[in-house]
Amino acid sequence: MTSGYVLRSLLMLFLALFSANASNWLYLAKLSSVGSISDEETCEKLRGLIQRQVQICKRNVEVMEAVRRGAQLAIDECQYQFRNRRWNCSTLDTVPVFGKVITQGTREAAFVYAISAASVAFAVTRACSSGELEKCGCDRNVHGTSPEGFQWSGCSDNIAYGVAFSQSFVDVRERSKGQLSNRALMNLHNNEAGRKAILGHMRVECKCHGVSGSCEVKTCWKAMPPFRKVGNVIKEKFDGATEVEQRKVGTTKVLVPRNSQFKPHTDEDLVYLDPSPDFCEHDPRTPGMLGTVGRYCNKTSKAIDGCELMCCGRGFHTEEVEVVDRCSCKFHWCCYVKCKQCRKMVEMHTCR
Repeated sequence: MTSGYVLRSLLMLFLALFSANASNWLYLAKLSSVGSISDEETCEKLRGLIQRQVQICKRNVEVMEAVRRGAQLAIDECQYQFRNRRWNCSTLDTVPVFGKVITQGTREAAFVYAISAASVAFAVTRACSSGELEKCGCDRNVHGTSPEGFQWSGCSDNIAYGVAFSQSFVDVRERSKGQLSNRALMNLHNNEAGRKAILGHMRVECKCHGVSGSCEVKTCWKAMPPFRKVGNVIKEKFDGATEVEQRKVGTTKVLVPRNSQFKPHTDEDLVYLDPSPDFCEHDPRTPGMLGTVGRYCNKTSKAIDGCELMCCGRGFHTEEVEVVDRCSCKFHWCCYVKCKQCRKMVEMHTCR
């Protein structure tokens, strides 16, 4: 084996690991706040950032609190969307926050990258619209009269700024390596698909003006969808993700469906390179691979949250527990709701 071959192999391994850890910046969510960043030197102390992200931080100190909120938003949405699946986006107090589960090019990794890129775009855009940032504000390019006859007014969300910042901050790890690996191409594609989940679902919100609530004049503005809607869209793309491989078209490397009978994916679809593990058993060699022992399951469901699938055929324990719920709620004028507390026994099922 030649020394050149060994060096090339080590380089490819390094690039794969470097790319696989491109979501390390999500560790910002572990901080209570980065609002205390008042000077450029503090950016050097933020764990999980590569040097080029540190440079972006120094040029955009005021934006970093929005980035931190975006990181937390991504983790929260991942845990909501995967709450009934074997891998439920459990986090660790390490870098990367999801452990090594997403270091492979699986569809779970595809979702994490998409939701993360979307969350930064969303949080930064929201910060622009709220007047939190000096560098951006409302989108003033939306003005005049629409073909429908209403006036564009109010504060349209400046999604262009949020998307541009997400592209520069989130994608920088992939683009800083020169020649793109398969995994880098996958990550960049899924990052953009996440941002398009917002762009493709921008909505028009309006307000009527006139005497006694009439709508003599209607003013409207463009607003982002709720982030739960964004999460739902990306989760749908996860369920229909396309397994791909790299091919060379001319001098350009592209990702194409591994199965030639599948139609090509679009820019809005998620793509993945490797099949997912079953996530059934705890693997101490793979931080984040916690298994499903002790997880709650639904005895009557035939879906992935059902005890048969969630518990991987190992069976489950059943116990009766007392649950306290609010009941007999009544509205009292004015203005509060008073409820009683009702206790009942329910069956809870946990995986063996």
